[in-house]
Amino acid sequence: MIVGLDVGGTHTDVVLLREDGLRSTVKVPTDPADLLATVTRGLDRALRDADLAAIRRVVLSTTLTTNAMVTGNLPSVGVLVTGGTGLDISAHQVGGHYHIVKGAMDHRGREITPLDVPQVQGLGSQLKAKGIDHLAVIGKFSIRNPAHEQQIFDLLKEDFAKIFLGHRVSGHLNFPRRIATTYLNAAVYPLHLKFYNAVKETLTARGLASQLHILKADGGTLNLDASMEDPGQTILSGPAASVMGALPAAPEQGDVLVLDIGGTTTDMALLTDGTPLLEPVGIRVGAYRTLIRALKTQSIALGGDSVLAVVDGRLAIGPHREGPAMAFGGKRPTPTDALVVLGALEQGDGGRAAQGMTDVAAALDLDLTAAARLVVEQMCRVIFSTAQAMVNKVNQRPVYTVHELKEGVRIQPGAILVLGGPAPCFAASLAEVSGLEVRTVPRWQVANAIGAALARTTCDVTVQADTEQGWVRAPEEGYRSDTHSGYSRRDAKALAEELLHKKARRRGARPAGKLPLDTLEDLSFTMVRGFNTVGRNIRVKMQVRPGLIDAPQTIAALRDDR
Repeated sequence: MIVGLDVGGTHTDVVLLREDGLRSTVKVPTDPADLLATVTRGLDRALRDADLAAIRRVVLSTTLTTNAMVTGNLPSVGVLVTGGTGLDISAHQVGGHYHIVKGAMDHRGREITPLDVPQVQGLGSQLKAKGIDHLAVIGKFSIRNPAHEQQIFDLLKEDFAKIFLGHRVSGHLNFPRRIATTYLNAAVYPLHLKFYNAVKETLTARGLASQLHILKADGGTLNLDASMEDPGQTILSGPAASVMGALPAAPEQGDVLVLDIGGTTTDMALLTDGTPLLEPVGIRVGAYRTLIRALKTQSIALGGDSVLAVVDGRLAIGPHREGPAMAFGGKRPTPTDALVVLGALEQGDGGRAAQGMTDVAAALDLDLTAAARLVVEQMCRVIFSTAQAMVNKVNQRPVYTVHELKEGVRIQPGAILVLGGPAPCFAASLAEVSGLEVRTVPRWQVANAIGAALARTTCDVTVQADTEQGWVRAPEEGYRSDTHSGYSRRDAKALAEELLHKKARRRGARPAGKLPLDTLEDLSFTMVRGFNTVGRNIRVKMQVRPGLIDAPQTIAALRDDR
């Protein structure tokens, strides 16, 4: 069996899957102030009557790191940066303890300026005196030669609890984004460590700690130990769960809009020929442009529990949520109350829902039913217009899917897949507003948790070689070796594939079976000195393709379970 757990803004869902489909579901209210208690409560209820010996995988999707980044509620960390030619390092400051260290490499990894060891030691003492326990260390060309980053690590490792090195976080050359990404990894690490250690204790008591995986922003998973080395990868796992939850119902051909309508937000994404779109370089989180690969998603603060108000005679929906709908004990009317009034949602206290909507109707000078219909229609119009804007923005650039670049392709959704608690209640109105076919995803109430449960383990590897200098490196893996005479792109690809399989197994991929691999970059440049070829600069990047695990019986059962 597989356990999937998705922490949403309103509810946390837990599912147990087996080969013949969905065995059981649990839904508990999310306490944003104590996500750990929420997760523990959901797991306790889900596992109460389960055969623990039959559980081989537990996948968790959470908003913990996302919330910390978006709200700016991040612990203080030290950031030490070394430079190189060009680019003003001071212009890319992050955090409150950003320091430029003397020392530099050139674009091919050759030392220009030695590292200033006394300066590093002095900064280490200053930061430690300020109570800082975590560091981010980034060199401009460290992916070509990480010697300075490693030297700083060796000098300071005894004095700090955790040091993140830029070349281990990403093998991408974009220095400003690598600074931000390494900083964010260091900043969210203590929060991540505390939360997941506590979850691990809960699962350890049941003998399941080794089965715990975390959903990533790219729709893949990694195991708990690997997440400790790359905690930034866990941001935006909620929207990623929406996409993965829609995949079992997605058509193999054509473009589809995915809408996950929750209580607090609506998450949207695009599929083309059954494949999610990807942010090719990295996502932006708050003020930070990162190198964190993620599915192309967008969230808006509009959901079933968004507060309704009438301002200057006009209906306003959200963006705030102040608890549940009045039909479920809340104090302010919401779109959920409108659905109850219309009879689209046959749950909750109809009298309290009507009470809340009566005030809205009076302010709009409409009868109760007309006001409720207006709420549903306006919410659907806002959602669809936002989705259209996202599609237009995507079509302004080349389209990247999770495994290939599609140049000259225009995304034109011909259908909408909806999921989330109130999703079926909005389907008819969405169809009317959009003019598109709208289909509800099987088990729409818990599809996110199902998507998390079925997501396969993903990772990527970058291999770089400089045959003139005689080295080959895989920076994120800490790999370095000498090249032989005639080293080629084929050799680099073979090495990348070997390292990628090993990395995927370490991160939790099943030990048996062939992994679906994609080559994302395959570049080779001849280096000429005078009139002679002196070597080649080679770069290969490969990934395990995001998608669903090999569980055809389970997926087929879910498709038939409507």
